[in-house]
Amino acid sequence: MIKGLLRFIIAVIFILSGFVKAVDLVGFSFKMEEYFSPSVFNMAFLEKFALLFSIIVVVLELFLGFLLLLKLKLKYTLTALIALCVFFGFLTFYSAYFNVVTDCGCFGDAIKFTPWESFVKDIVLLAGLIILFVLYRKEFRKKDAYAAGNQPENNKFKLIILGILSLGMMVIMAIGIINEPIIDFRDYKIGTDLKAEKAKIKKDPDQYKTFYSMKNSKTGEVIKVNSDDYVNETKYWEEGSPWKIEDGKNESKLVKEGYKSEIVKFKIEDPTGNDLTDGIINAPKAILVFAYHPKEVSPELIQKVEAKVNAQKGAVVYGVSTDQTTFKTIKNAMMDGTAIKTIARSNPFVLTLENGKIVDKQPAKYYVD
Repeated sequence: MIKGLLRFIIAVIFILSGFVKAVDLVGFSFKMEEYFSPSVFNMAFLEKFALLFSIIVVVLELFLGFLLLLKLKLKYTLTALIALCVFFGFLTFYSAYFNVVTDCGCFGDAIKFTPWESFVKDIVLLAGLIILFVLYRKEFRKKDAYAAGNQPENNKFKLIILGILSLGMMVIMAIGIINEPIIDFRDYKIGTDLKAEKAKIKKDPDQYKTFYSMKNSKTGEVIKVNSDDYVNETKYWEEGSPWKIEDGKNESKLVKEGYKSEIVKFKIEDPTGNDLTDGIINAPKAILVFAYHPKEVSPELIQKVEAKVNAQKGAVVYGVSTDQTTFKTIKNAMMDGTAIKTIARSNPFVLTLENGKIVDKQPAKYYVD
């Protein structure tokens, strides 16, 4: 009973983790690119294979999760899942210890984990898998369910279920790659009010405090004192005080997290650096054409998109990319490439706002059809 429940829980966790990444494989590939970047593992030559690696990881996670749930090939399934957990554990520990990737993407955009939370999650799963391996070890001695002439009749139903689940996941993955995720877990989903989100962020910002490194000139003791305590306690600054601030060793630390939203990165500027964001989100209607890899977009598609958005009378129109010469007949605007990727996965794509609310977003190739 206990081992069956534990097996079910772990299987569901792997399936859910794989599902939210399968829905948005392109988004997960962006996360893989972060790991391959020079600032992390310095394997930039693998960045072009990020989507392929993402597919492999997600397929493994889902397929092994299905096998564990259905109790098929249990020994090999548990062994593979343990290896997968060790691999993920290494990545999350590296991210946490060196603070290089702030979100591992373990559950895509559905659930956010800090690097240390991700590492703890992987360790807990690894422990659970090892316990399962021990609890089921007696069953490993039995003949393999797939051995020649020994396939149990009741496994046929499980194999049918496995096939249906696998086919369903492949369809979902293909849709996400070709079009956009069928379920949008991002902060930029249709219906999001960017103006309201900006107001919430402004009302409840992150709060930081400065911590001074203080050294006692008499005893040599070194302590950290926050700015409030420094001002309120005269012993730190009164005349003749032995406490002195150490130059270059002060730190600014987050003491209270504010309202969290990816909308904080929604900042659009013109090529000279002027902020256009407020004018865009306050416009009755705004149409934005985004391209995070402008050099990979065909000039013909850009031309068709520009022609269609120019026909929208009364709308504020901008072409937003990382290159100020991308668009020819609409105004060029600039935005960080990573922030653009957060909004949508297609390159290019069209975002339509009405009074700051997202009312439509779709790949440019479908927008012009």
